Amino acid sequence: MNDWLKVSLSLSVFGFLKELRPSEPFIYEFLIDERWRNLTEEQVNQEVFPIGTYSYLAHLILIFLITDLCRYKPLIILLGASGIVVWSMLLWTESLVELQILEIFYGTFCATEVAYYTYIYAKVDTEYFQQVTSHTRAAILAGRALSGILGQLLISLNVMNYRELNYITLSALILATVWSLFLPSVKKSIYFHREENYSHSCCTKINNAFVLMGTHFTNSFSNKYILKWSLWFSLSMCGFIQVYTYIQPLWTVTVDDPNESIYNGAVEAVLTVLGFMVALLAGVLKVDWKTMGELTLTICSLLQGFILLLASRTQYIILSYICYIIFGGIFHFMITITSSEIARNIKDESYGLVFGINTFVALCFQSILTAVVVRGGIGFALAPRGQYFVYGCFHIVIAIIFIVIGFLSWLFDKRDYRKASIVI
Repeated sequence: MNDWLKVSLSLSVFGFLKELRPSEPFIYEFLIDERWRNLTEEQVNQEVFPIGTYSYLAHLILIFLITDLCRYKPLIILLGASGIVVWSMLLWTESLVELQILEIFYGTFCATEVAYYTYIYAKVDTEYFQQVTSHTRAAILAGRALSGILGQLLISLNVMNYRELNYITLSALILATVWSLFLPSVKKSIYFHREENYSHSCCTKINNAFVLMGTHFTNSFSNKYILKWSLWFSLSMCGFIQVYTYIQPLWTVTVDDPNESIYNGAVEAVLTVLGFMVALLAGVLKVDWKTMGELTLTICSLLQGFILLLASRTQYIILSYICYIIFGGIFHFMITITSSEIARNIKDESYGLVFGINTFVALCFQSILTAVVVRGGIGFALAPRGQYFVYGCFHIVIAIIFIVIGFLSWLFDKRDYRKASIVI
């Protein structure tokens, strides 16, 4: 077996294990259940979940800077270890304060995923990037799909309750952490550990790294085409993360009957499979996105907005499930196209920098949205239905932004065409 394939499969096993979290689709039900946490819905929505959002943002700043410096593997180990802390605290702590501390570690868990997604590119040659990306993404999707199916079956068949599902998640994360210890170390990296810098002093290496980052940043974001797609990437990712984080409270309000069966796990499994299929479809479509980009982004954002508005008002849980699946399917389809268009127009080595910055901007928007919509005090502390009405309007605003961008692009193209005609 080739060395690149061994590395790819090793990382894929880690990715599969870390995503094997059957308790996650039911985490909100677990937190508000009086048998265990006995927290109110308002406490979970306003005092617990937002801390995870802010922690994710704060950690990402640090993790983004040190991932390359630490050469990836230590951060992957930290990813598994922080997951162990999170689910151990879910199982064996009780107070609200302890749950808020847990959310800080959950921010670490989410932020360190950047090391997982970039490690493989430092370990294999460029010619294998497409294959290893396929392997690692497939492992993630397989883990998520299996988690949803497994969690749903165990709950529906009364084999386990919401709390007991956390034991499976914890076990999988322990296995993932142990497995990460045996991943090959990275000797060189994009910025801090380049081959030409081996003989330089530490200060020179750091200076050269930041100079190269600055060059990559300027070259990438001075390109209006990259800037346009990056804006949609950040805004849409912000909306998706927010919807994903607070969808379970909306489903709880929609069901409003503790005796009625819920199918959160099955819905997440369906969305995962759909996301995989539409991502493949996006990869084979032959479309000139330079001319069709604004129109497609506008239409998809409008559809997502109206779907969320419908989800915020429906009294039928099945319709709410369907809205979530369609919304997520559109997101996965367009985020694949967006990532591809950005990647095609930037230098190979600045992939991680550009997508890292785009993710950071998405989390900044999400933190603002959380503070305004979810939190009390400075925000409006809206109920789940009110939140989803705002999220729907947020996506409609995204559509309006890209209508304006498309119109301005058309005006500039027309002006340039007239200038060219006059010169001729």
